[in-house]
Amino acid sequence: MQEVVMPINNQEMALLCLLVPLLPFIGFLINGLGNRKLPKALVGLLGSGTVLASFLISVYLFIDFTSNGSRPYIVDLYNWFTVGSLEIGFSFMIDQLTLLMLLMVTGIGFLIHVYSAGYMSHDENYGKFFSFLNLFMFSMLLLVMGSNYVMMFVGWEGVGLCSYLLIGFWNKNHNYNNAAKKAFIMNRIGDLGFLLGIFLIFITFGSVSYPEVFLSASQMTGMTDSGVMIAITMLLFVGAMGKSAQIPLFTWLPDAMAGPTPVSALIHAATMVTAGIYMVLRSNVLYVLAPTTMEFIAIIGLITALVAATIGLAQNDIKKVLAYSTVSQLGFMFLALGVMAFSSSIFHVLTHAFFKALLFLGAGSVIHAVSNEQDIRNMGGLRKWLPITFITFLIGTLAISGIPPFAGFFSKDELLAHVFEHNKLMWGLGLLASFMTSFYMFRLLFLTFFGKFRGTEAQRSHLHESPSSMTIPLIVLAILSTIGGFIGLPAVFSDTHTLGNFLSPIYNFARQANGAALEAPHIDHTTEYILMAVSVVVSVIAIIIAYVMYVKKETVPAPEGTRLSPIHNLIYNKYYVDEIYDTVFVRPVMAMSSAFHRFVDVIVVDGIVNGFGKLVMASGRVLRLTQSGVIGFYVFVMVASIVLILFLNFFIA
Repeated sequence: MQEVVMPINNQEMALLCLLVPLLPFIGFLINGLGNRKLPKALVGLLGSGTVLASFLISVYLFIDFTSNGSRPYIVDLYNWFTVGSLEIGFSFMIDQLTLLMLLMVTGIGFLIHVYSAGYMSHDENYGKFFSFLNLFMFSMLLLVMGSNYVMMFVGWEGVGLCSYLLIGFWNKNHNYNNAAKKAFIMNRIGDLGFLLGIFLIFITFGSVSYPEVFLSASQMTGMTDSGVMIAITMLLFVGAMGKSAQIPLFTWLPDAMAGPTPVSALIHAATMVTAGIYMVLRSNVLYVLAPTTMEFIAIIGLITALVAATIGLAQNDIKKVLAYSTVSQLGFMFLALGVMAFSSSIFHVLTHAFFKALLFLGAGSVIHAVSNEQDIRNMGGLRKWLPITFITFLIGTLAISGIPPFAGFFSKDELLAHVFEHNKLMWGLGLLASFMTSFYMFRLLFLTFFGKFRGTEAQRSHLHESPSSMTIPLIVLAILSTIGGFIGLPAVFSDTHTLGNFLSPIYNFARQANGAALEAPHIDHTTEYILMAVSVVVSVIAIIIAYVMYVKKETVPAPEGTRLSPIHNLIYNKYYVDEIYDTVFVRPVMAMSSAFHRFVDVIVVDGIVNGFGKLVMASGRVLRLTQSGVIGFYVFVMVASIVLILFLNFFIA
């Protein structure tokens, strides 16, 4: 049974919960209104300080929660609106999943804000940038703290709006504006599915409040895999596909690299792209009642992981490689959700936040050093000039590759063990995606930091390590990427899975209904040792191959315009998915809208409007003849009118 969530009347706790999203919102207002008027030092301090304050309050809420029996509670602030039987309260739900997301979002978000203070210091719209970052944080915090699907949707739309503002922040570049519009439109497609899912939840359960919906659902075990449960979960997953960039709604995320690098780190690491994962995790009671949907999620996640990994093999833009890496890792998370390894999925969300934020910020440090160059073919040998960036980037690369004892090893090992238990073929394909991840990440590392510098002399003269405001967040994230995995030690190393035990109450119903979502997979220690060994060996083989190709043989990817093999050309051009969408959807819609413009708008609508105008003009030309200026004519018309009125009154009466 889903644990009962009780309202809390403690005004102090209510105020603290409200301050968590409110403080970044205040930062947004002040920096947004002040923009170019406030000193940059004050802007950075205010923007970062509000997020730090939210993080510290989140830590306090976490300590208070765990020290008081870990009982979830609702903070009711006020009744937002009522429509018929639908009552929506502006309220927060504080439980294990909320607190974990709060710590991750505010903690990683604060580090990215600090990094931004150095990275964006020369931008003329420094204040506007920080105001958008703060608004992004506010929206994400609303999303994870809300106690009902409507509040989640408000935060959901908020991060979508902020992603548009931040991706197109340098709006003088037309391509960046197109990338922002693409992200906004593709997210709207997923959001429509999410909104329809919310409507169907209300129709089915009579509420959109998490406690009420989940309690009702847990008492409807007879509806397992029913049409309505499949419909609800599929519609919600369509929203998750858009926000978390799953096939077919994934092409916006690599294009989101148009934004400043801190934006890439914020979107890809701990905030926007994890919203879809969080939504499915929050709705786990509904999803365990729809095994068909769960299998579909696993398949989509696996396909996404494989497709994105293959594309990452051939990319030469340092941020594009990391972008496709994010899409692939999100696929792993959905694969875990699909096999009902809920704790493993959120575990990988957490470790991924550490090492992906580290990698993106490290990439930003590289770009900063080489005068905004992003093509890894024009880099090389940078470890001599950027030692801190190199060491931290290496740690992030080892973590994402699943090399022990770094964080990614533990979460990926646990995730793949659950997949192995569910389906051996899926495990094998997941291992293949893991192999490609290790290869393209070390390809990126070797081409960027090893060999000879391949840039221009002007770039060489500018090479330098980033300022402390940028390197300190890198060091902190490198430490988290190193030790973060120890909160989820596998059963062969420890009887206590700290993260799994903490989140266990969230999945009580899932466990009772399916025997799933346990803290550890049901495999013996020998098998688990073998799976870990195979995973590590596969990653090491990929690293060795990359080392031989790009360090020993000093292979450099072919320059633009070089004829490539058909397969290489296919994956380099991202399977022509954008071109297919353009042919199948964009061009027909544009042609149809052009036809409607010519025939409906110009001929029909404009014809009617212009026709009325011409009628008025024509009647005016006739009627003005009566305005002759001859007084005798006016007297005649007046007398004739009076006679006519008397005549009509006589006969009508």
